[in-house]
Amino acid sequence: AFKVEFQHYEHPEGSYRSHDGPVMLPANLGDVVVAVLGLDDRPQAHPRYRLSPHPATSYTPVAIGGLYGVPADASATGVCVALVELAGGYTLSDLEAYFAGLGLAAPPVSVVSVDGALNDPTGSTSGPDTEVMLDIEIVGALARGARIVVYFAPNTDQGFADAISAAVHDDTHKPQVVSISWGGPESTYTAQTTSVFEATLRDAAAVGISVFVAAGDSGSSDGVTDGQAHVDYPASSPQVVGCGGTHLDVSGAAITNEVVWNDLPSGGATGGGVSAIFSLPTWQAPAHVPPSANPGAAPGRGVPDVAANADPDSGYQIRVDGDDLVVGGTSAVAPLYAALCAVAIVEAGQSLGFINAHLYSLASGAFRDITSGNNGAYRAALGWDPCTGLGSPRGAALISSLAAVTTK
Repeated sequence: AFKVEFQHYEHPEGSYRSHDGPVMLPANLGDVVVAVLGLDDRPQAHPRYRLSPHPATSYTPVAIGGLYGVPADASATGVCVALVELAGGYTLSDLEAYFAGLGLAAPPVSVVSVDGALNDPTGSTSGPDTEVMLDIEIVGALARGARIVVYFAPNTDQGFADAISAAVHDDTHKPQVVSISWGGPESTYTAQTTSVFEATLRDAAAVGISVFVAAGDSGSSDGVTDGQAHVDYPASSPQVVGCGGTHLDVSGAAITNEVVWNDLPSGGATGGGVSAIFSLPTWQAPAHVPPSANPGAAPGRGVPDVAANADPDSGYQIRVDGDDLVVGGTSAVAPLYAALCAVAIVEAGQSLGFINAHLYSLASGAFRDITSGNNGAYRAALGWDPCTGLGSPRGAALISSLAAVTTK
């Protein structure tokens, strides 16, 4: 039907089906069809978490919330938070044990199967189960009382797109916040794939859903080995809040220093930079986004928008497949901000929807400016920068500011 010839490919990450040459359509459908997905079933995205076998220190999500000034009695009761997952699964026994250890009730968690994918734990802490549990446990610990719905989908372009669409258009659970901790370099997405994603993400804004996405864990290269700077998608979408990473130094119950997370070359580093496919949004213009570090110095959408602790050496204590682990990565930052957004929704008494423009209009007291460190091609600086965005959250101030701005 599409004039393609399938090929079978072998890759270190597994085998997959794809094709050579373009997808063809009858001329009379050229202006009707937005995209043809599903012909290629290679993995589209990767989870954005990092493990540290010997972390210098670690914290529960509750302790991280305390360090960032999230009120101890913060409630997200009645809010639905959606998590997009492209593999793996969770077990109720792990969740019950984990939250009992925190002295909290385990959150209600529901599953939505997309394109046949299921809650299917692999049993390996080095696989996607760690991503799933990290997301659930951070949201459950910081957005207390929230309902969590996990949308499991195959890790393909079609599966990823369908999972986001399922969450955004779910008339049963009605999520108000979506957290996505999966992504890949912009260069690994076709134009037709991003067009489908962008249409769905615009729908999210239209129906009042706030979307948070991890910005990547491989520094300014985003893991691409061509010597150029790259940013992660969908974190680079102008429709979402891109979430970068920091490293924390703590004394007692207070942050003494916070810098850009960068453990390269042997470890990870926060993603960030300037998009090669999205122009600078008007709401980001006041941030003075620098030109791309690549030849030609093109302007574009700056990534990330915000940041928080992501270094596994100051990581999050979680439970996966019966084991207690310490995990970092920008995968932890997206659900953290999703949780803060859920709390702000309760304070505002309504959904916050597309909050990017609001974030850039908030007083500086809502964020801790990160001015030290780099992620490779870009350095931290006063104000917004392509490593940590506007900075890390001053929890209570950020929650109140978002609630106040969106209720005007």
